[in-house]
Amino acid sequence: MTANHENTIINEMIKVMSINGWRVTEQRRKLAEIFAKTDGYLSPKDVYDQMTTAYPSVSLDTVYRNLRLLSEMGALEQFYFMEGGLKFRASCLTHHHHHLICVNCEKTLTFDYCPMEDELKLPGSFKILNHRFEVYGICEECQQESTTD
Repeated sequence: MTANHENTIINEMIKVMSINGWRVTEQRRKLAEIFAKTDGYLSPKDVYDQMTTAYPSVSLDTVYRNLRLLSEMGALEQFYFMEGGLKFRASCLTHHHHHLICVNCEKTLTFDYCPMEDELKLPGSFKILNHRFEVYGICEECQQESTTD
């Protein structure tokens, strides 16, 4: 990941925090940096371990609460893995896309197809505010590894 890409992620996350009325503290900036430097998913414990190197007094509860709120704001995407539990990654706020997620190695591929673009017959006058579309499966590399074992 390039430094420019990392800075973009940090700036996007900070912008989301500001728009939602959060004071951008050094701890929250560090949280954004952790996700900007990570290409994959992080568990709350992974984030906590990285946060405590810079802020030894931070609690796991505080980290988890910030992750949950950042997810609700749209700055983080959260996924639940059967083996690994709840994990987070930085949201891509620059364009709309969805994910293919390998349940084996957690590799994520983006794809631009959106089922919401198809005509939906929703009951009543339901107004959609947001949506996510994730497809779980086995990536090509993991499929090849399992056939060579």
